[in-house]
Amino acid sequence: MRLRSVELRDFRSYETATVDLGPSLTVVHGPNGAGKSNLLEAICFGCTTRSPRTRNDRELIRFGADAARVSLSLLDDRDGEHTLTVGFGVMDGDAGLQRRIRFDGAPVERASAIPDRPLVVVFVPDRLELINGGPAIRRDHLDHLLAALWPARAAHRSEYSRALAQRNALIARIRAGSSSDSALESWNLELARHALRLCADRAAAVEAVSAGFTARCGALGLAGEAVLEYRPRTRAGTVQELAEELRQRLAADLQRGYSTHGPHRDEIAILRDGRPLRAYGSQGERRLALLALLLSERAALAQARGCAPLALLDDVMSELDEERRRLLLSDLAAADGQSVIATTDLAHVPGADAEDVRRLRVAGGAIEAR
Repeated sequence: MRLRSVELRDFRSYETATVDLGPSLTVVHGPNGAGKSNLLEAICFGCTTRSPRTRNDRELIRFGADAARVSLSLLDDRDGEHTLTVGFGVMDGDAGLQRRIRFDGAPVERASAIPDRPLVVVFVPDRLELINGGPAIRRDHLDHLLAALWPARAAHRSEYSRALAQRNALIARIRAGSSSDSALESWNLELARHALRLCADRAAAVEAVSAGFTARCGALGLAGEAVLEYRPRTRAGTVQELAEELRQRLAADLQRGYSTHGPHRDEIAILRDGRPLRAYGSQGERRLALLALLLSERAALAQARGCAPLALLDDVMSELDEERRRLLLSDLAAADGQSVIATTDLAHVPGADAEDVRRLRVAGGAIEAR
C-alpha cells in the first residue's frame, strides 16, 4: 500500500492543502515554523488515526475551525486505488467531538479493521519520550509493533487487559469486604494464561528488531554497545507457575487495591554498555538510538509483511554528518518503501536533487512542489 497524495483541511496551521508524494523519497523543506512538522503529523494521523506529537486531538484542529480532516489517496498493487479519511471534531453538525474514519467512503470503527492498512514509522523530536519516558510508553509502543508484525496476535493484549480488569475488580471487592477470595484462583489461572502469551509476543517482537538496533546504533555513530532488552515482570514458564506468583503477591495486591504483578509491569530497556541510555546518554545520543530503533522496526516490518512501512522523519539530518546522512538514505532505500524527510536545508539530504525525488517547499502556510 503506497501513499499517492494527502489532502488536509483545518489541520494545525493548514486551512487547506493537497500534496502529491513521490514513489520513494519525498523531501519537505522550508524554514523553522513553516509547517513541515504539521504536514508529517497529518500524514501519520491519516494513516494511524493517532498523532505522534500529542495525545490531545483538540490540538490538531486549526484555531477557529470545528474539525480537522486528513484524506489519503492510496495505491495497492493488488487491487488498485483506495481512499482513507480520518476526521476529528464536530462532524456534520453533531454535538460534541467525534473521530470518524472512512475507507473507500464506508465508515470504519477503528483503523485496525482496515485490511492491509498503511504501516508507518515516525521519527519526530517529541518521540524521545519513548526513551526518556516511563515503561508504560515503551510497553505501548512494543504492543503496537507486535500487532503490526503479526496482526493475528493483536487481540492478545486486549484479552490480557480484560482479564486484568476482572481480577482487579475482584480484588477491590475482596478489599472492601463484599466478596471472598474463593473465585480468585480461577482468575489467577485466566490472567496467567493470557499473560504468558503476551510475554511470548513481546519477546518475539524485541528479538525481531534487537540485532538490527545494535548494528544501526553503531553505524550511526553511537559510542559503545547499544542493546534492546525485554525485561518481563515474571520469569514463570508455565501458567501454574505464574498463578503461584500471583497467589504469593495477594497481600500486596489487597493492600494497593490492584494487581501488582504481570506484563502490565514489564520493561523494555534501551541500554548502552549495560546502562540505561535515558540516564547515561546525551540528548544527541538518545536521538540516534531512537532513529536506529525506528529503522530496525521498519526493516522487521518489511520482512514480516512483505512491504516496508512509510517512514516519516522530521528534523533528523541536522545532527548527522555527511557520511551518516548517506547511510540513512541507503538504509531507507534498501527496504524499497516510501520515505518523507523534513529538513530546513535541502543540502542536508544527499541526492535530494535527483529527478525521482519529490521536493515540497513549505512557506507561509502553503506547500509548493519544487
